[in-house]
Amino acid sequence: MQRRSAIKNIALTIGGTIVLPSWANAWNKEAISSTSLNISASQENLLAEIVATIIPKTDTLGAKDLNVHQFTIKMVADCYDKKSQETFSKGFDLIDAAAKRDFSKTFIECDGKQKLDILNKMSNSENSDEKGFVRLVKNLTIQGYLNSEYVMTKLRIFEFAPARYHGCVPVKK
Repeated sequence: MQRRSAIKNIALTIGGTIVLPSWANAWNKEAISSTSLNISASQENLLAEIVATIIPKTDTLGAKDLNVHQFTIKMVADCYDKKSQETFSKGFDLIDAAAKRDFSKTFIECDGKQKLDILNKMSNSENSDEKGFVRLVKNLTIQGYLNSEYVMTKLRIFEFAPARYHGCVPVKK
């Protein structure tokens, strides 16, 4: 190895070990959870009820139990364009308006069958904002649920190789 490349590699290694801790320490819950969307606590609770309606708790955990609503908020804030973010923000008012129109109460006050009925009506609506909101939330709920640690470790058994190899198997004659 040449002297210059050795000195350069040592300098990069030392620089990396100095910079890495300050970079990694900047990761905290507040920095990660900060989003460009202005979602209130009541809207977050409403979203939690929506994802619980899409994937309810049965003998396995539901989407609300796995905090898929927080995943949905983070994905919309970080990965979607302004138009989708506006559709997402408008959707909270639209879903409560649909619940009040059909059942004279808010979405959270409705029972499970009524909530499902509201979501089905909105997904088949002529209003593009209603349809877009339900489609966006449904897709992100399914994605967040299927990629959660619980589902990946408890419900789906992943085998790296598609078959097992048993080298010592007794042969019967």
